Amino acid sequence: MTEIRQAFGQHLVMDGYGCPRILLMDLDRVYEFLETCPDLIHMTKLMPPYAFKYHGKVPDDWGLSGFVLIAESHISIHTFPERNYLSLDIFSCKQFDDAKAMAYVSKIFGIGHHQSSCFDRGLEFPFDVGVVAGHVRAERNGIATGQKERQL
Repeated sequence: MTEIRQAFGQHLVMDGYGCPRILLMDLDRVYEFLETCPDLIHMTKLMPPYAFKYHGKVPDDWGLSGFVLIAESHISIHTFPERNYLSLDIFSCKQFDDAKAMAYVSKIFGIGHHQSSCFDRGLEFPFDVGVVAGHVRAERNGIATGQKERQL
């Protein structure tokens, strides 16, 4: 049976509020989250996580940011300790359990409450290569025809 897909991928966007400042300041915690989250949601890590401390022009906006590249796309997190806030993005071309991911990040960073959205990306992504090839051939024929007409 052929799988019918409605979208190219799933994108979770989450804002966490009321997080304990001390947890948002812990670079090892950010790294550990990025190290373990891909396995938790059955993704394939392509590289070790990258996590760093950021100091911006506004002193209260300092924080930690991290990223891990997964075969299916990426996971990123940004913390703002002075604001007891974090933001999380998980984008994957493979379906994943967004509730499990949100529960995990909530536990690790002590999120008091959150806002989240999980939406489909690539709603017009061409899954059928034959259909795409037909479009490309038609486009190329149109270009070739247009070039011939200009030459005349």
